[in-house]
Amino acid sequence: MISTHLLTKSFQDRRRGAILAVDGVSLEVRPGQIYGLLGANGAGKTTVMRLLATLIRPSGGSATVGGHDVVRDAAAVRSKVGFLAASTALYGRLTAREVITYFGELNGLGRAQLRARIDQLATDLDMHGFLDRRCEGLSTGMKQKTSIARTLVHDPAVMIFDEPTLGLDVTTARAIVQFVRNCRAMGKTVIYSTHMMHEVEKLCDRIGIIHGGRLLAEGTLQELRQRTGEDDMEEVFIRIIGQREAP
Repeated sequence: MISTHLLTKSFQDRRRGAILAVDGVSLEVRPGQIYGLLGANGAGKTTVMRLLATLIRPSGGSATVGGHDVVRDAAAVRSKVGFLAASTALYGRLTAREVITYFGELNGLGRAQLRARIDQLATDLDMHGFLDRRCEGLSTGMKQKTSIARTLVHDPAVMIFDEPTLGLDVTTARAIVQFVRNCRAMGKTVIYSTHMMHEVEKLCDRIGIIHGGRLLAEGTLQELRQRTGEDDMEEVFIRIIGQREAP
Protein backbone atom coordinates (compact mmCIF):
# COMPACT_ATOMS: atom_id res chain seq x y z
CA MET A 1 0.00 0.00 0.00
CA ILE A 2 2.91 2.36 0.77
CA SER A 3 6.33 2.10 -0.83
CA THR A 4 9.29 4.46 -0.87
CA HIS A 5 12.61 4.05 -2.65
CA LEU A 6 15.58 6.22 -1.67
CA LEU A 7 13.18 9.00 -0.73
CA THR A 8 15.02 12.25 -0.14
CA LYS A 9 14.06 15.76 0.92
CA SER A 10 16.35 18.75 1.35
CA PHE A 11 15.55 22.30 2.42
CA GLN A 12 17.47 25.51 1.90
CA ASP A 13 18.39 27.54 4.96
CA ARG A 14 19.75 31.06 4.51
CA ARG A 15 22.49 30.58 7.07
CA ARG A 16 23.23 26.87 6.92
CA GLY A 17 22.59 26.23 3.24
CA ALA A 18 21.11 22.88 2.18
CA ILE A 19 19.68 20.74 4.99
CA LEU A 20 19.05 17.07 4.23
CA ALA A 21 15.92 16.26 6.26
CA VAL A 22 15.26 12.85 4.68
CA ASP A 23 18.20 10.89 3.33
CA GLY A 24 17.45 7.91 1.07
CA VAL A 25 14.60 6.31 3.01
CA SER A 26 13.23 3.05 1.58
CA LEU A 27 10.34 1.27 3.28
CA GLU A 28 7.16 -0.69 2.58
CA VAL A 29 3.89 -0.90 4.48
CA ARG A 30 1.30 -3.53 3.61
CA PRO A 31 -2.50 -3.27 3.86
CA GLY A 32 -3.74 -3.99 7.37
CA GLN A 33 -0.41 -3.09 8.98
CA ILE A 34 0.43 -0.50 11.60
CA TYR A 35 3.91 0.81 10.90
CA GLY A 36 5.52 2.71 13.76
CA LEU A 37 7.84 5.46 12.56
CA LEU A 38 10.03 6.51 15.48
CA GLY A 39 12.60 9.22 15.87
CA ALA A 40 13.69 12.08 18.09
CA ASN A 41 12.55 15.62 17.31
CA GLY A 42 14.16 16.71 14.06
CA ALA A 43 14.99 13.15 12.97
CA GLY A 44 12.96 13.42 9.77
CA LYS A 45 9.90 11.32 10.57
CA THR A 46 7.36 14.14 10.17
CA THR A 47 8.96 15.12 6.86
CA VAL A 48 8.55 11.53 5.62
CA MET A 49 4.88 11.60 6.59
CA ARG A 50 4.34 14.97 4.90
CA LEU A 51 5.95 13.61 1.74
CA LEU A 52 3.61 10.61 1.75
CA ALA A 53 0.61 12.89 2.26
CA THR A 54 1.76 15.04 -0.72
CA LEU A 55 2.03 18.15 1.45
CA ILE A 56 5.60 18.64 0.18
CA ARG A 57 7.45 17.27 -2.85
CA PRO A 58 10.50 15.03 -2.61
CA SER A 59 13.91 16.22 -3.75
CA GLY A 60 14.83 12.74 -4.91
CA GLY A 61 13.77 9.12 -4.90
CA SER A 62 10.17 8.00 -5.22
CA ALA A 63 7.09 7.08 -3.20
CA THR A 64 3.77 5.50 -4.03
CA VAL A 65 0.57 5.20 -2.02
CA GLY A 66 -2.02 2.71 -3.22
CA GLY A 67 -0.09 2.40 -6.47
CA HIS A 68 -0.16 6.16 -7.13
CA ASP A 69 3.00 8.23 -7.33
CA VAL A 70 3.06 11.07 -4.78
CA VAL A 71 4.27 13.54 -7.41
CA ARG A 72 2.58 12.50 -10.66
CA ASP A 73 -0.72 11.36 -9.08
CA ALA A 74 -0.91 13.62 -6.01
CA ALA A 75 -4.70 14.08 -6.21
CA ALA A 76 -5.27 10.31 -6.31
CA VAL A 77 -2.95 9.87 -3.33
CA ARG A 78 -4.84 12.51 -1.31
CA SER A 79 -8.13 10.68 -1.93
CA LYS A 80 -6.66 7.60 -0.24
CA VAL A 81 -4.89 9.29 2.68
CA GLY A 82 -5.99 10.80 5.96
CA PHE A 83 -3.20 12.77 7.65
CA LEU A 84 -3.41 13.92 11.25
CA ALA A 85 -0.63 16.39 11.99
CA ALA A 86 0.44 17.24 15.52
CA SER A 87 0.00 20.96 14.86
CA THR A 88 -3.43 20.83 13.19
CA ALA A 89 -5.84 23.48 14.46
CA LEU A 90 -9.65 23.65 14.43
CA TYR A 91 -12.05 26.45 13.53
CA GLY A 92 -13.04 27.60 17.00
CA ARG A 93 -16.42 29.09 16.13
CA LEU A 94 -17.63 25.98 14.31
CA THR A 95 -19.11 22.99 16.09
CA ALA A 96 -17.38 19.62 15.87
CA ARG A 97 -20.13 18.44 13.52
CA GLU A 98 -19.69 21.49 11.28
CA VAL A 99 -15.93 20.96 11.06
CA ILE A 100 -16.35 17.31 10.07
CA THR A 101 -19.10 18.23 7.61
CA TYR A 102 -16.91 20.88 5.98
CA PHE A 103 -14.07 18.44 5.37
CA GLY A 104 -16.48 15.76 4.19
CA GLU A 105 -17.87 18.14 1.59
CA LEU A 106 -14.34 19.05 0.50
CA ASN A 107 -13.81 15.34 -0.16
CA GLY A 108 -16.97 15.08 -2.26
CA LEU A 109 -19.28 13.23 0.14
CA GLY A 110 -23.01 13.62 -0.45
CA ARG A 111 -25.36 14.71 2.33
CA ALA A 112 -26.78 11.27 3.15
CA GLN A 113 -23.38 9.63 2.99
CA LEU A 114 -21.89 12.36 5.15
CA ARG A 115 -24.58 12.09 7.82
CA ALA A 116 -24.04 8.35 8.07
CA ARG A 117 -20.27 8.76 8.18
CA ILE A 118 -20.39 11.38 10.94
CA ASP A 119 -22.72 9.20 12.99
CA GLN A 120 -20.36 6.23 12.62
CA LEU A 121 -17.27 8.25 13.57
CA ALA A 122 -19.07 9.81 16.52
CA THR A 123 -19.91 6.32 17.76
CA ASP A 124 -16.42 4.95 17.19
CA LEU A 125 -14.76 7.93 18.91
CA ASP A 126 -17.44 8.52 21.57
CA MET A 127 -18.25 12.02 20.29
CA HIS A 128 -22.06 12.16 20.46
CA GLY A 129 -21.97 14.18 23.67
CA PHE A 130 -20.13 17.14 22.12
CA LEU A 131 -20.81 16.99 18.37
CA ASP A 132 -22.85 20.19 18.45
CA ARG A 133 -20.58 22.21 20.73
CA ARG A 134 -18.23 24.86 19.37
CA CYS A 135 -14.64 23.75 19.10
CA GLU A 136 -13.40 26.73 21.11
CA GLY A 137 -15.13 25.26 24.18
CA LEU A 138 -13.91 21.68 23.81
CA SER A 139 -11.32 19.95 25.96
CA THR A 140 -7.98 18.88 24.46
CA GLY A 141 -9.20 15.30 24.10
CA MET A 142 -12.45 16.38 22.44
CA LYS A 143 -10.53 18.55 19.99
CA GLN A 144 -8.22 15.67 19.13
CA LYS A 145 -11.15 13.35 18.50
CA THR A 146 -12.68 16.00 16.24
CA SER A 147 -9.39 16.31 14.36
CA ILE A 148 -9.25 12.55 13.89
CA ALA A 149 -12.85 12.45 12.69
CA ARG A 150 -12.32 15.17 10.10
CA THR A 151 -9.14 13.42 8.95
CA LEU A 152 -11.00 10.13 8.42
CA VAL A 153 -14.38 11.40 7.23
CA HIS A 154 -13.74 10.27 3.63
CA ASP A 155 -12.88 6.76 4.88
CA PRO A 156 -9.31 6.64 3.53
CA ALA A 157 -7.46 3.39 3.00
CA VAL A 158 -4.26 4.88 4.44
CA MET A 159 -4.04 6.80 7.70
CA ILE A 160 -1.03 8.75 8.93
CA PHE A 161 -1.00 9.74 12.60
CA ASP A 162 1.64 12.14 13.90
CA GLU A 163 1.63 12.11 17.73
CA PRO A 164 -2.15 11.47 18.03
CA THR A 165 -2.13 11.08 21.83
CA LEU A 166 0.19 13.98 22.65
CA GLY A 167 -1.04 15.89 25.70
CA LEU A 168 -4.08 13.69 26.27
CA ASP A 169 -5.25 12.15 29.52
CA VAL A 170 -4.89 8.40 29.98
CA THR A 171 -8.52 7.59 29.25
CA THR A 172 -8.68 9.54 26.00
CA ALA A 173 -5.29 8.26 24.87
CA ARG A 174 -6.42 4.67 25.45
CA ALA A 175 -9.58 5.29 23.44
CA ILE A 176 -7.58 6.63 20.49
CA VAL A 177 -5.12 3.73 20.64
CA GLN A 178 -8.06 1.32 20.56
CA PHE A 179 -9.56 3.21 17.62
CA VAL A 180 -6.29 2.83 15.70
CA ARG A 181 -6.25 -0.87 16.53
CA ASN A 182 -9.79 -1.18 15.17
CA CYS A 183 -8.70 0.52 11.94
CA ARG A 184 -6.14 -2.24 11.42
CA ALA A 185 -8.87 -4.82 11.97
CA MET A 186 -10.79 -3.17 9.11
CA GLY A 187 -7.81 -3.66 6.81
CA LYS A 188 -6.58 -0.08 6.77
CA THR A 189 -2.92 0.81 6.48
CA VAL A 190 -1.55 2.99 9.27
CA ILE A 191 1.67 4.92 9.78
CA TYR A 192 1.91 5.82 13.44
CA SER A 193 4.44 8.23 14.91
CA THR A 194 4.74 8.64 18.66
CA HIS A 195 7.19 9.18 21.49
CA MET A 196 5.10 6.88 23.70
CA MET A 197 7.03 3.62 23.53
CA HIS A 198 4.31 1.62 25.30
CA GLU A 199 1.97 2.55 22.42
CA VAL A 200 4.52 1.18 19.97
CA GLU A 201 4.68 -2.09 21.87
CA LYS A 202 0.88 -2.39 21.92
CA LEU A 203 0.11 -1.34 18.36
CA CYS A 204 2.84 -1.68 15.80
CA ASP A 205 3.33 -4.65 13.49
CA ARG A 206 6.57 -3.22 12.12
CA ILE A 207 8.78 -0.43 13.39
CA GLY A 208 11.17 1.90 11.60
CA ILE A 209 13.68 4.00 13.53
CA ILE A 210 14.83 7.15 11.76
CA HIS A 211 17.69 9.38 12.86
CA GLY A 212 19.47 12.15 11.02
CA GLY A 213 17.12 11.62 8.09
CA ARG A 214 18.15 7.98 7.64
CA LEU A 215 16.24 4.80 8.40
CA LEU A 216 18.64 3.09 10.79
CA ALA A 217 16.64 -0.03 11.62
CA GLU A 218 13.40 -1.70 10.64
CA GLY A 219 11.58 -4.83 11.74
CA THR A 220 9.08 -6.31 14.14
CA LEU A 221 9.38 -5.55 17.83
CA GLN A 222 10.83 -9.01 18.40
CA GLU A 223 13.39 -8.57 15.62
CA LEU A 224 14.56 -5.24 17.02
CA ARG A 225 14.80 -6.75 20.51
CA GLN A 226 16.95 -9.56 19.18
CA ARG A 227 19.15 -7.13 17.26
CA THR A 228 19.86 -4.95 20.29
CA GLY A 229 19.65 -7.48 23.10
CA GLU A 230 17.15 -5.23 24.90
CA ASP A 231 13.55 -6.03 25.91
CA ASP A 232 12.29 -2.55 26.73
CA MET A 233 11.32 -0.54 23.61
CA GLU A 234 12.84 2.64 24.99
CA GLU A 235 16.16 0.87 25.46
CA VAL A 236 15.91 -0.62 21.96
CA PHE A 237 15.43 2.88 20.55
CA ILE A 238 18.30 4.41 22.52
CA ARG A 239 20.64 1.55 21.61
CA ILE A 240 19.95 1.94 17.86
CA ILE A 241 20.31 5.71 17.65
CA GLY A 242 23.26 5.53 20.02
CA GLN A 243 25.04 3.21 17.61
CA ARG A 244 24.55 5.81 14.90
CA GLU A 245 25.91 8.62 17.07
CA ALA A 246 28.95 6.70 18.29
CA PRO A 247 32.27 7.72 16.67
